[in-house]
Amino acid sequence: MSAPDRSTPMAARTGYAPGAAFQEMWRELLPLGRDAGSGGYRRFAWTPAEAECRNWFEQAAKARGLSHETDRNGNQWAWLGDPAAGDAVVTGSHLDSVPDGGAFDGPLGIVSAFAALDELHRRGTRPRRPLGVVAFADEEGARFGVACAGSRLAAGRLDPERARSLRDADGTTLARAMERAGHDPAALGPDPERLTRIGVFVELHIEQGRMLDRPVGVASAVWPHGRWRLDFHGEANHAGTTRLEDRRDPMLTYANTVLAARKKARLAGALATFGKVDVRPGGVNAVPGLVRGWLDCRAPDHATLDRLVADIGRAAAERGTRDRVDVEITRESFSPLVEFAGGLRDRLAALLGDAPVLPTGAGHDAGVLSADLPTAMLFVRNPTGVSHAPAEHATEEDCAAGVTALADVLQALACQEHAGERRGGEGPE
Repeated sequence: MSAPDRSTPMAARTGYAPGAAFQEMWRELLPLGRDAGSGGYRRFAWTPAEAECRNWFEQAAKARGLSHETDRNGNQWAWLGDPAAGDAVVTGSHLDSVPDGGAFDGPLGIVSAFAALDELHRRGTRPRRPLGVVAFADEEGARFGVACAGSRLAAGRLDPERARSLRDADGTTLARAMERAGHDPAALGPDPERLTRIGVFVELHIEQGRMLDRPVGVASAVWPHGRWRLDFHGEANHAGTTRLEDRRDPMLTYANTVLAARKKARLAGALATFGKVDVRPGGVNAVPGLVRGWLDCRAPDHATLDRLVADIGRAAAERGTRDRVDVEITRESFSPLVEFAGGLRDRLAALLGDAPVLPTGAGHDAGVLSADLPTAMLFVRNPTGVSHAPAEHATEEDCAAGVTALADVLQALACQEHAGERRGGEGPE
């Protein structure tokens, strides 16, 4: 994809408004990876659709005179100023999607970041700190099963060897997929030198529910959450000749566990979802021998999450005993509770006119990085309340408000003496 001519910066054009740059870029990005049948997006990591998005990011950076680089973990960076100077102010999100996901989850933060830089140019802002835009790789984990892979690798929270051996549904390893896309999987690993250059990271994101009743809000915390794989081992058999009482049908145990998970999550004030299932051998006329289901659990605190997963596991085991089905549970990923730095969070809320402060049950790269550097999140209102589906939405007016809010935040942080303080994970007071 070739970028349109932006030899005259958007911010310098006649009739410029904060939302104009956003809408121009949004129209460029919108068709990439979109499925004509569902209307959703399939921008999976290290696929041709994601490569188009990567190319779009690079072109958007170069059109603004920003330097561009891709790090060892596949994360893309665009820089205004020299990042080696340190104490940089960075914003951004991700470009990949879940299967048939919505348009806004991730890309909203990237497009808003470039548009915010255009707005700072229009204002004549002269930042004292380097400004960066980042697109983290494989945030959704839709293809290889581990969310926030790019930021986890950079922060040393995902073992490189484990990452290289992850496989997609077709059996392709992450290492092989990276090689096919022209990247070196041997380079995967922690990137502390790069992270120490960052003084503060601010991620703008679509709000993934209906809690926000104003155009822009500020995140207070990310609930602890994780993914577990449950293997239900029974006995494959003939659907037409095997008596019901003779069956060891893992589908019965799986189905009961799905219902139990919903009930126990409701009682705990938490969330539990089976969103993916693999049935083997997968014949319509066969009793399955193995049902493998993936459980996503989220809760307001660690204790509640631990109890919820344990309760679901017990329910699965008890039903498995009745059905003569063996149950195995494997934790595939986990993200602890993240409480965003109070000083930075409160300052941004005040800067944005006492913006609402709200928690989220969704994981984000900002949460992964919060243990290493001051991070914050801005949310843009989602009137449908739908996310990870095509109905996900934000109005043009709210998108423009998000660009203005992000520009205000970047200006405030990049024009002060120090962007962030690392002691205790707190941001500037």
